[in-house]
Amino acid sequence: MKAVRMYKPKDLRVEDVEKPVMQPDEVMVKVHACGVCGSDIPRILTYGAHVSPIICGHEFSGEIEAVGDQVEGYQVGDRVVVPPLIPCGHCEWCKKGIYSLCEDYDYYGSRRDGAYAQYVSVKKTNLLKVPDGVSYEDAATLDPCANAWHGLVNRGHFKEGDTVAVVGAGPIGLFAVQIAHMKGAKKIIAIDVWDKKLEIAKSVGADVVVNSLENDPVKAVMDATDGEGANVVVDFSGAPVAQQQAIMMTAKMGRVVFLGISHKGLDLKPETVDTLMRGQIELAGSWNSFTDPFPGEDWTESLKMYEKGMTAKDIISHRITLDEVPEIFKNIDKGHYFFNKIMIFPWGVEK
Repeated sequence: MKAVRMYKPKDLRVEDVEKPVMQPDEVMVKVHACGVCGSDIPRILTYGAHVSPIICGHEFSGEIEAVGDQVEGYQVGDRVVVPPLIPCGHCEWCKKGIYSLCEDYDYYGSRRDGAYAQYVSVKKTNLLKVPDGVSYEDAATLDPCANAWHGLVNRGHFKEGDTVAVVGAGPIGLFAVQIAHMKGAKKIIAIDVWDKKLEIAKSVGADVVVNSLENDPVKAVMDATDGEGANVVVDFSGAPVAQQQAIMMTAKMGRVVFLGISHKGLDLKPETVDTLMRGQIELAGSWNSFTDPFPGEDWTESLKMYEKGMTAKDIISHRITLDEVPEIFKNIDKGHYFFNKIMIFPWGVEK
C-alpha cells in the first residue's frame, strides 16, 4: 500500500509499504479520508513521535475490507470511523471510565501506525458505524468535533440559552460554534486573528466575530452581551494572552475552559485573579474526549449532530492526496500559511 512515513521531524516520505497484519480482534479498514490534526503539526515538524518510523494520522474514516475471526457486529462493506485512543483498561482512570486520562494508553497515529495510508488494521473496540447520509470526510472530522463537544458541553456545561465565546476559530472551535448554534445558544461570539477563519465562523453560526489583532476581544464580548460577559468561554488557541482574556470576558458564575494546547506558562494578572474570584468563575481544563462506555457520549452525541445536518464542508480548507502531504507540511513550516482542516484522501480526492 501507499503511505506517508515520518522518520524524524520534518522527514516525511511517501513510500510503498506492506499492508498491516490484521489480528483476530481487528478489522482491515480501507481509509477513505484522514484529517490532519493540530497535534500532528508539532509532532511532524518539531517533536517527533513515540516510535520511528511511523505513519501518522488519527482522524480517519473508511470501509471495512476484511474482518478478524474474533470480531462480531461488523462485516465487510461497513462504513466506520475510528476513535484513536486504545486505553489500557487497567489503570485507575480506566476503571473509573475516564479513558482520556489513561496512564498507559496506545494511540493510532502517534504510538502505532495511523491513517496517512491506504489501510489501517483497527481493533473492533475502536470502531463506530457511520450512519447513512454522513460522508467519509465528515466522519473523519468526528474526532475534533468530539473534542469540541467535550470542551463545550462536558467541561463547560453549556446549556440552551447560554451565551458562548469561542476563542480560536480553528476546526475544533468551529465545531464548537456549530454545536452551540444547533443546541440553542442565545449568542455566539467567535474570536480569532484570521479574517478568513472568522468568515467561516460566521457562516456556521457565529453571531459576532472579532479579530483580536484589530479589536479588544474582552471589550467586544462585553459590548455584545450588554456588559455581562459570556456564560461559557472556551479557549481553543492555547495562547497565554487569549487564556488571560478568556477569564476577563466571562460572566459572573460563568465557566472558562482551556482546551488549546499551550506548552507555555500562564502568569495571571492581579485583575484577572480578582475577576476569577469575585465573579465565582469556574476554570476547567479539557483533554481529549473519551468516557464510558467507550468511546463515550462526546463521540456518540457528536455523531448525532452530523445526522442532523452538521458538516465539515466549509471547515475543510485543503483536500489533498498522500503524495501532497510532505509539501503541505513544508508550507506550514514556513509560517503564516493559511489552512484550516486539511483532509487527506489516500485513493485520490473525492469529488
